[in-house]
Amino acid sequence: MIDIRFGDNLELLKQIESESIDLIYIDPPFNTGKTQRRTSIRIVQSEEGDRIGFQGKHYLTETVGEKSYNDTFDNFIDFLEPRMREAYRVLKPTGSLYFHIDYREVHYCKIMLDHIFGRESFLNEIIWAYDYGARTSKKWPAKHDNILYYAKDPEHYTFNYDAIDRIPYMAPGLVGPEKAAKGKTPTDTWWHTIVSPTGKEKTGYPTQKPEGILRRIISASSNPGDQVLDFFAGSGTTGAVCQELGRDCILIDSNPQAIEVMKKRLEEKCYIWSQPQLGI
Repeated sequence: MIDIRFGDNLELLKQIESESIDLIYIDPPFNTGKTQRRTSIRIVQSEEGDRIGFQGKHYLTETVGEKSYNDTFDNFIDFLEPRMREAYRVLKPTGSLYFHIDYREVHYCKIMLDHIFGRESFLNEIIWAYDYGARTSKKWPAKHDNILYYAKDPEHYTFNYDAIDRIPYMAPGLVGPEKAAKGKTPTDTWWHTIVSPTGKEKTGYPTQKPEGILRRIISASSNPGDQVLDFFAGSGTTGAVCQELGRDCILIDSNPQAIEVMKKRLEEKCYIWSQPQLGI
């Protein structure tokens, strides 16, 4: 079951039973100081078009919608800390947290999470590296995100090593044909493309994360029937992967556009919980 909840995630987290969640993945706003936007377009054939395509035919670009959210916080850690304390409370003793952030805030977020979970509960900093988009000529272009991985109890937590997808060896000739055919398990550096602008995953929601990243996390750190929580749910990728893998999932977001994207993406396989005063 996928349970979508609309509202302030701090207030909704307080309504979740203590020690009831097996896995939390969150991709909070990165505090870039900008309004994140994603514009959806369509291309139609027109003699007045601004593009020329096959056989010299003219095509017109039309804007069909825009999705956005504000990614600016006066004090980012003050915003996150009470939410992360609630996250710790709702995790089962064997539960895990994956906290997805970028280079601007990751150092401050790790210190905060070390205080809440304990430094001994920190298992990995995963680097998700990709190679797409604009490049600056003033510094090394930033082409990675950071994912901080914590276990509530570092001695007892779910990690399904055999369920992890395998990847090709970079030098298959050095390991022999049998190992090369099987592939290797990923390390803490993950090379994975972003969501393709023309791919079937695309929802048009800003900062949408690829299903492959969530599939790896959910397969490794939960079991079928487990309860997964994402309280910065955005486009609902966590819920889509949980549907595929047979996990239950609670998705929380305060952006009405995110709720509409999730409802459309997850279709009839979810139910909507809402606060009446918010009008949904």
